[in-house]
Amino acid sequence: MLTNLREIPDGFEVYLRPVGRVSAGHLDSNLSLEFAGTGVRYSGAVVYARPPSAGVCAGYLSFETLYSQMQNCSLEVSTSLRKQLDGFALPRAPLTMNSGKTLAFAKPLVMGVLNVTPDSFSDGGQFLDTTSAVRRARTMAAAGADIIDIGGESTRPGATPVWEGEEAERVIPVIEAMADEPVALSVDTRNSFVMDKALSAGAGIINDVSALSHDPDSMAVAAKSGALVVLMHAQGDPETMQDNPDYDHVLLDVYDYLSARFDACVAAGIAADRIILDPGIGFGKRVVQDNIALINGLALFQTLGCPVLLGASRKRFIGAVTGVGDARKRVIGSIVAAAKGIENGANILRVHDVAQTVEAVKMVQAFTDASVMDGVV
Repeated sequence: MLTNLREIPDGFEVYLRPVGRVSAGHLDSNLSLEFAGTGVRYSGAVVYARPPSAGVCAGYLSFETLYSQMQNCSLEVSTSLRKQLDGFALPRAPLTMNSGKTLAFAKPLVMGVLNVTPDSFSDGGQFLDTTSAVRRARTMAAAGADIIDIGGESTRPGATPVWEGEEAERVIPVIEAMADEPVALSVDTRNSFVMDKALSAGAGIINDVSALSHDPDSMAVAAKSGALVVLMHAQGDPETMQDNPDYDHVLLDVYDYLSARFDACVAAGIAADRIILDPGIGFGKRVVQDNIALINGLALFQTLGCPVLLGASRKRFIGAVTGVGDARKRVIGSIVAAAKGIENGANILRVHDVAQTVEAVKMVQAFTDASVMDGVV
């Protein structure tokens, strides 16, 4: 077990996962770390040290101990930790999309899922025609959704690819119909052709399950457009990703992937402050252990300094834990996963059940808002 930063030699990768969320006023600044200017503080962190070869050593340090030990550990280790601490503390500035709409992160945002597909795992076929899809989008917006994520290709485990022309025919009419609505619009696609068409139609966010790696032209489209980009981790393609997912350390492996994709996007001309990260719950993950580990460790990804999206809604791991086989009936499990995500720093919740999630966000916020703490109104 890691107990002192001086035990970590140069050449090891070092990771910081803040834990122990508390509300403002319960710990002073010398004993805790504030998350992204929100007033919510964390009391300590799990520090992971990973050698170039296999294996990981980890241990918990209070922030008081961490700050003290950083004065005496190697420069390489302290520099890495300082960068991560700065990324975690950096306020998440409002993001203005190319469509002119703005996302502000004063509270967790709710992204409503709209699958204009015949075969998505939970709601495939329900909103395949434009009229029903637009009606559904407006219902979610009225229920409090901040973003509507519109997808025309299922990426559920075992799904087969869709011709990009057909994918565009499914999503573009819906985006055009919703373009003048106040809600922000996201296009859920891996294909540059669909990205380009969707952005021209009024979408302001590209949500790519391949983190802009599936289509060689997608990076250029994203960079040129100035759109916000969600980079998601997935191990393998949708057709095969659940065949045999395997990790040395799922939390750190996903972190390394997203960090590398972030760097690649910035190098390609995508502004760092336009990138959102998603650990990819259910995408090439062992059903229970990996998905639970990622949600429990979500604060780790916040050390990269970007907003973090959590998409756990109705997914298979919830059914595995609760025994609820019908994805449409996994509402309670989805709400609990969303609340846990908020506790660990999620900025955006991608969900099917918008009204219920909006209520849950309000309750979680009430429990942590300093203005109502300890009975003070």
